[in-house]
Amino acid sequence: MKFVKRVLLALGLPIVLVALWWVTSANSFNYYFPPLSKTLDWFGKLWFSARFADDVVPSLVRLLAGFALSAVIGVALGVALGLTDALRRGAEPVLEFVRAIPPTVLVPVIALVAGIGDGAKILVIVSGCVWPVLLNTVEGVRAADEVMVDTARSFRFTWVARLRHLVLPAASPQIAAGLRQSLSIGLILMVIGEMFAATDGLGFSIVQFQRTFAIPQMWSGIILLGLIGFVLSALFSLIEKRALGWYLGLREAQKRNG
Repeated sequence: MKFVKRVLLALGLPIVLVALWWVTSANSFNYYFPPLSKTLDWFGKLWFSARFADDVVPSLVRLLAGFALSAVIGVALGVALGLTDALRRGAEPVLEFVRAIPPTVLVPVIALVAGIGDGAKILVIVSGCVWPVLLNTVEGVRAADEVMVDTARSFRFTWVARLRHLVLPAASPQIAAGLRQSLSIGLILMVIGEMFAATDGLGFSIVQFQRTFAIPQMWSGIILLGLIGFVLSALFSLIEKRALGWYLGLREAQKRNG
């Protein structure tokens, strides 16, 4: 019963919005806002065909590669900066300067340096995704219990043991929050990267439809993009609940007792 209630709460508003879109656009003669029925018809024709493998799969591969690379770089640098005050103070001005530059501005620069291949598009994703992971990791590491850190040091735990059993578990909720933010940013940058000098990808397809005034096809690509974002967010939530079950259980216990 509780599961059914959760499903209804999750899907209730989307169903209402889709129904409203269907009704209000049913008799639309506006060229730029076609009926939803026509858009969904093209959705089936386009994305349940070979075009899915040709355009959507490459986009997902780039997104996952950029997201994974951002996670590795962000966590590694975040742990180093969080554990070393001098290193963090020295690197902070440079990091703040680079972080303030919008990733979209770097797209032409990355294209000049790295070309227009998959590597450049992955680099565009990394340029924006790495910051939430890095900053959240730094804050998570710095928030580790100082008493436990001193105790581990007193018992002569190796730095690897302290990192594995104390620092990373303590910082994992913050790291997960950074990864969640990066996932949504990565989806946006995936599309932006594919809009510049690309030959395939979901972003490339949407731009091509717009340039050729294939408006229902363009809207079908936008809907697919939203569905991909929803599915990725749901998958991340499942993984997060499994990986951080101990933390979520502890928080629930604290709520009940406090």
